[in-house]
Amino acid sequence: MKRAHYILYMLMFGISYPLFAQDVSLFQQFNGRFDYVAIGNTLNTTENGPFGPCAILTTSSADLNLSATQNVTAAYLYWAGSGNGDFDIQVNGIDVSAERTFSDSLDAQRVFFAAYADVTDIITDQGSGTYTISEFDLTNIITPYCPTGTNFGGWAITIIYEDDSLPLNQLNVYDGLQSVPTFLSITLDNLNVLDNEDARIGFIAWEGDSALAVNEQLTINGNVISNPPLNPSNNAFNGTNSFTGATNLYNMDIDVYNIQDNISIGDTSATITLTSGQDYVMINNIITVLNSQLPDATIALDDFIVNCGDSSVELYYTVNNFNSTATLPANTPIAFYIDDLLLGQSQTLNAVEIGESENGTITLIIPEETDPNLSITAMVDDDGTMTGTVTEINEDNNTDAAEIELLVIPDIIMLPDLLGCNEGFETSTYNLFEGLESLDFEVENVSFYISLNDLQTETNAIVDPSIYNNNSNPETIFVRLESPPCYVVYQFDLTIENCPPFIPDGFSPNDDTRNDWFNIQGLYDVFTDHELQIYNRYGDMIFEGNNEKPWLGKINRGLNNHGKRVPVGTYFYVLNLNDPNYRPMVGWVYVNY
Repeated sequence: MKRAHYILYMLMFGISYPLFAQDVSLFQQFNGRFDYVAIGNTLNTTENGPFGPCAILTTSSADLNLSATQNVTAAYLYWAGSGNGDFDIQVNGIDVSAERTFSDSLDAQRVFFAAYADVTDIITDQGSGTYTISEFDLTNIITPYCPTGTNFGGWAITIIYEDDSLPLNQLNVYDGLQSVPTFLSITLDNLNVLDNEDARIGFIAWEGDSALAVNEQLTINGNVISNPPLNPSNNAFNGTNSFTGATNLYNMDIDVYNIQDNISIGDTSATITLTSGQDYVMINNIITVLNSQLPDATIALDDFIVNCGDSSVELYYTVNNFNSTATLPANTPIAFYIDDLLLGQSQTLNAVEIGESENGTITLIIPEETDPNLSITAMVDDDGTMTGTVTEINEDNNTDAAEIELLVIPDIIMLPDLLGCNEGFETSTYNLFEGLESLDFEVENVSFYISLNDLQTETNAIVDPSIYNNNSNPETIFVRLESPPCYVVYQFDLTIENCPPFIPDGFSPNDDTRNDWFNIQGLYDVFTDHELQIYNRYGDMIFEGNNEKPWLGKINRGLNNHGKRVPVGTYFYVLNLNDPNYRPMVGWVYVNY
C-alpha cells in the first residue's frame, strides 16, 4: 500500500533528442489545504554565452518569507549545472548530499547534471530568512562549456506548506530531467480536476536564455501559456522567478502560470509541450495545484489471529482517509481475497473524516483445499467484483496484503496400548502418563480426553490422569501436548487383561469383619467362569464355589455337616479359572479362628 502524502506514478512522455534524460514523473502528492512557494538563485554572474566572462560563483543566496499561518510540510532542494555534477553542497552551512541525481546532454562533450535532496528539517527548523547555498563548486568544470554558451549553475528550493485558509487542493510534485530543443512533450497523469478556479502550474528549469526567443513556446493541452511581462509567450524560460519578480536568475527559471482557462473540470491528465528554435532548456521540476474535494481510501491489515486446526482467520484492519480532501462516506465496501477468490466482505460503519481512520475486524473461512501458507488481500472501495463505488483521489492505493500461515495440526500419532489388570467387570485403574513414556514432555503441557472434539475445544479434560478408570474395553484416549504455537495429538487405547489372581495362604472366618473369607484377589467379577474346589486332609471335597459363591469357611459338599464351619486346619484348594491363558491353580490354605 502506498504511504499517505505521496504516491509514485510513471508518466508518458515524448522527447526528441537527449541522450540520458530521465522521464519527468510524479514524485509526491499532497491532498488538503496545501500550496507552495519556491526560492533559488543562480551561480552565473551574467547570461552565459561565448562573449561573457567564463566565471561562476560557488555560493549564492535567496530569501524565504512565510506567514505565520503557513506551516511547512516538505521542502525539496534541486541544484544543477554543467558537467557530471557536484553532489555535496551546503545549505546555511549544513552539509547536504544528493539523494537522487539526474543527467542530460546535448552531445558527448556537453553533459549536464541535476540533483535532489530533502531539506524539510532545515527549512522547518530555520523558517523564514536568508538561505545560502555554498560549497557548490563548478569553477574547474565550466571552461570548456563557455565557448558554446552552455556554462551554468543554480539551485532552487520548493517549499510545500499547509494553511487552514486555503481551499482543499491537490498538489502534485513531478520531477526528472528532460530537455528541448526542438520539441518536448510531457504528459502529467494522476490529476483530478474538480474545479479549475485558480489552477496553477509551476516549473524549475535550467539553462534558458533571456536573449534567445526563437520559436520558444510553452503550451498546456494545446494552449499557449504565458505570464507577461516576466514570461512572454515567445520566451517562457528566460531567467525569472514568478514568486519574487526577479529577472536576473541567469540561465535558470522558477516560474508559475495560471492555467484555469487551460484545463477543464474532469480532466485526469494534462499535456505540456515546449518548442524551441534555438534555446536549450531542461525541465527538472513541475508542480500542479488544483482544487480537489475527494476522499482517498486506503486499508492496512494490522494483525490476524489463527487457531490450531482451525480454517478461519480473524483479521484486524484499519481504513484510512489520510491523503484526502473530502470525507470517505459510510458503508464504503471492503472485499477480501485469496488470489482472485472472494473470501468475505465488509464495509465502513461511519463516515471517515479527512485525516481520520476506522478500525474493523472480520473472520474469514479459508477453503479446505487452500495451501496453509497463503496471502490474503484486502481491498477497500471494492464491491466484491474488484469494482469501486467511491470516486477517489487515487484509485490505485486501495489494497494491502498479509502473509498468513494456518496452524495445521499434524496427523494423530499412535502410541502403544496401555494394558491394565481387570479389576472386575472389565475395568481397571490406569496412570495415563505411563502411556507417554516414549515422549519427552512436561506434565503441565499435557491433557487427556476421551474424544477428539473435546481435545480440540479443550473441554471435559480427564481430571486426574494418574488414577483413571476406563469406561469401556478397549477405550481410546486422546492426548493433547502443547507445542507452541500449536499442539500435537497422540492417541492410545486402554486395554484389559485378566491378571493372575492373588491367593492368600489363610483366613479366619470368625465374623470379626477381618479376613473372614477366602478372599482371592483379582478373581471375583474378573474370572467370572471360575470354579473353586476345597478338599480336607482326607481328600474329600467339602466345598465347591464359583463367581457367585465365595468360600466363607463353611461346608456345602458331602453327606454331613452342610452349612457348618470347618474346623481349624489346612485345606487343599483347586482353582480352575476357565481361562485359556491359565492352568488350574492348586495349593493349601490354613483356616484358623
